[in-house]
Amino acid sequence: MMYNNIDFNKKTILITGGAGFIGSNLAFYFQENFPYSKIIVFDCFRSDEIFPNGNLKSFGHCKNLIGFKGDIICGNINNQADLALLSDYKFDFIFHHAAISDTRVYNQEIIMKTNVNSFYDLLAITKKDGAVMVYASSGATYGNLPSPQTVGKESPVNPYGFSKYIMDQIATRYSKENPDLTIVGLRFFNVYGPREYYKANTSSMVIQLGHQILDGKIPRLFKGSDQIFRDFIYIDDVLQACIKACDPKQNGSYNVATGIPRSFQEIADILQNELNTNLGTEYFPNPYDGYQMNTQADISNTKENLGFKPKFSLEKGIKAYIPEILRLHGTDISWLICKTKLLKF
Repeated sequence: MMYNNIDFNKKTILITGGAGFIGSNLAFYFQENFPYSKIIVFDCFRSDEIFPNGNLKSFGHCKNLIGFKGDIICGNINNQADLALLSDYKFDFIFHHAAISDTRVYNQEIIMKTNVNSFYDLLAITKKDGAVMVYASSGATYGNLPSPQTVGKESPVNPYGFSKYIMDQIATRYSKENPDLTIVGLRFFNVYGPREYYKANTSSMVIQLGHQILDGKIPRLFKGSDQIFRDFIYIDDVLQACIKACDPKQNGSYNVATGIPRSFQEIADILQNELNTNLGTEYFPNPYDGYQMNTQADISNTKENLGFKPKFSLEKGIKAYIPEILRLHGTDISWLICKTKLLKF
C-alpha cells in the first residue's frame, strides 16, 4: 500500500534497529512496494545478555529478516567503529528505531548513552547526507499524566521515557538550527502485530494472551482490567505514520495511535471471539504501584500535519493478526477453520 506520493525507488534508506519489530516491518514495506530502493538494515542483533529485570538487552532477530534482500550491517549504535561502516553510503531517508525500549530498565547510564548519545551521531549523518530523519519516540514521554496525552505536556516517569523526551528536545533544536532538514519524531503508543514475537516478555498482550488461549489456558488479567485502558495501534497503521512522516507539513513530535482507548478485558474477549473459545478470564492483583490506568493519544496534530488516519480498529487489527499468532504458536489454521464450521451447526 502506498501512503503518499514519494517514490522511494532508487533511494537509499537506512533503518537502524531494522531486525526489530517496527524496523523489520519497514524493511519489508520498502522491499515489497519499492523494489528498486536500496535498503540498509543496521542492528546489533540479539545475544544472551540480559538486564537485571531478566529481559534481553537486544531484541533484533534474524528470523524477522528472512526473505530480506537488502544490505545488513551488524553493529551497535554505541560503537563509533560500527557507525563508521555507514559512511560507505549516502542516505536519502533514515528511520531510526535502534534503542533500549524496555520501560523497566533503570540503568540510566546505558539508556542515555544508547538512546541519546547515539541520536547526535545519527543526526550528524542526517545533516551530512541531507537525509530525511524519522525517528522513534514514545508515548512513555507522558508518564502517568491523565488522558488525553498531548504533545507539549510531558512528564516521563522512567529512564526510557526521559531519554525519548530528551531526544525530542534535541530534534526540535536541531530542526531550528537546520531548517532545510526534515526531522520528525513519532511517539508510538501500544503497537502490536507481526514480527513482535521476538520481543519475548515485552511483546504486546495481544500475542501473549493469544498464545495463552491457544495453550488451552484461561487468559490471565489484572483485577479491574475492564477499567484499564490503552491506545493500541496495529503495525500497518504505524507503517502509514512512518511513511507519511517523510513529507510533513512541519517538523515536530507526533503521537501515533488510534485516539481510541480500549480495555485489557476487550483484548481477551476479542481474541476469544476470533479463536472461538469460551475460557472465561482469570484475574490476579496488579503488582505495580502507580500503574497507568488510561492512555489516549491526542492525534489531532498527527492528522493535520502528517495526513495520518488510522485504518485499523482493535477488532480489525486482531483479526488481521490471528493467522500470524496461529503460525507462531504452531497451530494449523485449518484447525480454526474446521472449528468455526463446526460451531455453525
